[in-house]
Amino acid sequence: MTNYASDAVPGWAAQAWVIWPVFAVLVVVSIGLLLWSRQLDAAPRPPARLAPVSRLTRGQQASLRPPHVQRVRGREGELAVLAGMLRRPQGRFAVLCAVGGMGKTTVAAQLATQAEAAGWRVFWVRWRDGAELAQQMVQAALACGLPEAELEAARAGQASLPDVVWRQLGRVRRWLLVVDNADEPHEIGPAGEPVADYRGWIRPHGRGLLVVTSRDGTEQTWGPCAQLLPLEPLPVRPAGQVLLDAAPVAGTAEQARELAARLGGLPLALHAAGTYLAGPTSRYRTFAAYRQALEQELRFLLGAAHPNASHPQVARAVVRHTWEVSLDQLAGEGNALARPLLRLLALLAQAPVPLSLITPDLLSLVTGHDVTAAALEAAFAGLHRYGLLGLPHSPGSTGPASGSSEGAQVVLHPLIREINAVALTAETSDLAVWHRALAERLTTAVHEANQRGRAGWPAAVLLAPHLPLLLDHADPRTATHHRTTLNTLAQVLQKAGAFDAARLLHERVLEVETRILGPEHPDTLTSRNNLGNALFGMGEPAEAIRLLRQTLEDRARILGPVHPDTLTSRNDLACALDGTGEHAEAVGLLRQTLNDRTRVLGPEHPHTLASRDSLGLALDGMGEHAQAVRIHRSTLEDRIRVLGPEHHLTLLSRHNLASALTRAGQQTEAIQLLRQALNDHARILGDEHPHTLASRDSLGLALDGMGEHAQAVRMHRQTLEDRTRILSPEHPDTLASRHNLALALTSAGEQAEAIDLLRRTLDDRVRILGDEHTHTLSTRNALETALAMSTQRPQTRWWHWLRRRNVAAGGGPPRYRRGGLPDHATNESGSGAGWVWRGQGWR
Repeated sequence: MTNYASDAVPGWAAQAWVIWPVFAVLVVVSIGLLLWSRQLDAAPRPPARLAPVSRLTRGQQASLRPPHVQRVRGREGELAVLAGMLRRPQGRFAVLCAVGGMGKTTVAAQLATQAEAAGWRVFWVRWRDGAELAQQMVQAALACGLPEAELEAARAGQASLPDVVWRQLGRVRRWLLVVDNADEPHEIGPAGEPVADYRGWIRPHGRGLLVVTSRDGTEQTWGPCAQLLPLEPLPVRPAGQVLLDAAPVAGTAEQARELAARLGGLPLALHAAGTYLAGPTSRYRTFAAYRQALEQELRFLLGAAHPNASHPQVARAVVRHTWEVSLDQLAGEGNALARPLLRLLALLAQAPVPLSLITPDLLSLVTGHDVTAAALEAAFAGLHRYGLLGLPHSPGSTGPASGSSEGAQVVLHPLIREINAVALTAETSDLAVWHRALAERLTTAVHEANQRGRAGWPAAVLLAPHLPLLLDHADPRTATHHRTTLNTLAQVLQKAGAFDAARLLHERVLEVETRILGPEHPDTLTSRNNLGNALFGMGEPAEAIRLLRQTLEDRARILGPVHPDTLTSRNDLACALDGTGEHAEAVGLLRQTLNDRTRVLGPEHPHTLASRDSLGLALDGMGEHAQAVRIHRSTLEDRIRVLGPEHHLTLLSRHNLASALTRAGQQTEAIQLLRQALNDHARILGDEHPHTLASRDSLGLALDGMGEHAQAVRMHRQTLEDRTRILSPEHPDTLASRHNLALALTSAGEQAEAIDLLRRTLDDRVRILGDEHTHTLSTRNALETALAMSTQRPQTRWWHWLRRRNVAAGGGPPRYRRGGLPDHATNESGSGAGWVWRGQGWR
């Protein structure tokens, strides 16, 4: 030790035999105090000793014992979080929140079982009203050693009862208190104060853990000290195991998972189905039979009304009624629109619903009452607060309007949607009013999306799944109008590059028209041609060519060989053939179509220009590069004059001219045009539009041909990543990008990665396109070249020969083709159309 006043060591401290015994005594005392402190924490003083809960249960007071539950499946993550909070609450409490039927009480009961097994004292409080909650909280505090004197002081009005209770809960450790079914937090008290102020019965101040289960899952309700644990539907595997636990002889694990997926992983529905299947008198005794029966008998199986549904506890345990509890609570809060809004949403498809689709006028039509925008927003917010609406792509968001107002959307759990549709049928005598109002609004929304151009594309994609509803409940007087609406939306989707969504609409329209109008009606033939073009855009050329060839034959026979619709079919078939490498047949069809269109429509009609552009592409594919350059250059000039410099067809011509120039060896002009095309496409169509991706792919090929291998590799790698994400890993355009990346890597000397990519691409092209397809052969040649180059020195003459051989096999930028809706479906300016990228040349 040091004397800091004099910096001199005391004489007694200089003796080692004095210092070390003193030091040892201090160490022993410190250890003893530490152990004593832990013992005090583990075993509180006698005044705070926990008494058995059973002694405190008297008269009509509810038991504080937790309910018994079997093993909980699929909630291991939530239970792990709760277990960690139980050990160290750190000034927090937990809120298990979800829509009714998600198993909040079950998870809390499982935690209670684990806590009791570990030696914690557990208090289970069932929320019914404020008076009963106060009684049960006092019981818990007494069990934690609350002195009678403090309780009497609160009864005499000398202290706040919640303060007294929570003061005691702050003195002791190792307790778990669950407040179950706290679905109306505003009723918990004190009156007029929000729960988030922590002045009432819900507080984060104890030394144990408070867990609340509630349908209300908003942070605004519970405050910053709440650890919100929203429960989602169970994953398929544990959900299937729940069914197997309840009905072990009802089928295989795979069949159980299929039924669990059909039930959307909702624990209450799983429990109801399992209980039904295990019943000795049930009509359906297997998972497969029950799943099949749901398609026709859902309203009798899960949608059946319970005679005692007016009792809250019964309603919570029945699938048909559990969500009505939340709707009743919202109605009690003055939110009368929540129920009809949920019913209306249930009539739409099982897909995200754009908020812009649901307007006050729409809800006014179905309810017969005036609806304001503020009331509609409150209804959306209330449904979301109680978990009846979800938000796609934004987990954990606190309100329904996630992101911009343009893209805000909501989703319904599949069973919530189906059961509410059943409820609407039971409540409403005339559903036609609802269907007509929804049909009018959907038609208007499609018109709005079409009028907005590119800005309307995101809305169009969201509307697509809901449009077939127009055909399900079509009035014969409006059927043609509704089919036109679907075709209009499909055109918008194809402009946006959303070929999958467009295909679904075309398939539905074709099915309806074939059934109602007949397979040879002109409208049916138009729909078949539309579907063929959509299939080609999706990367299914074989089926596309089959449909387009059949349609051409039927139109030529029924309408005549030079009818505008027949010319459209011939042009689209030629483009599809050219896109799959059948250049010779394509050139013959396109020359004939160009001559007929020039004579019938005029030399500068947009459809005539489209045929001329397609002919240039086919000639380029046959190796007639100089002729292709002349055709594309004249087409570009005419389109700039007729359509304008920034029309999407003008951009198409600029891109195709650049591709032909590249193959003709005029690299400098080609790269300049390709850079301009890429910038224009990104600015006008967006960075992720298929046309923009193809422009980037073309520029990468041209740069690779100019020796800019590193830059080409970066472009192709980015394009491959984007196409894999946007189109699919096996889309022909994605395979083309993988092939092109491999070529650039080969040029850059990265032979190992290039060979790996080419092998994968060859396997996929053999499986998808066939062993003798031109693109398959091109990939096989490129792989042979890469393997040979990997054994040669790059400076040798052999390397240059292989490089020229690879380019001759089809290198060069990709080209556009026209392949959207038929020409007659566009307006006179030719601005309709659905343009897709043609595959030939994407080696």
